[in-house]
Amino acid sequence: MRALLERMREMALLMVGQPSYDAYLRHMAQRHPDRPPMSRVEFFRNREQARYGGGGGRCC
Repeated sequence: MRALLERMREMALLMVGQPSYDAYLRHMAQRHPDRPPMSRVEFFRNREQARYGGGGGRCC
């Protein structure tokens, strides 16, 4: 049951454009072991910035 809830949470985050932090950590460990990963907060802000840009909070 816990695995199902985690998958549903992951799907919901992807639907709103927020990729999985755990997947990011796995990617960094496998592909970039020499670089420290971002913290969860840094990761969230980075993805938010990538999605919405830095243009002063414009909506559309």
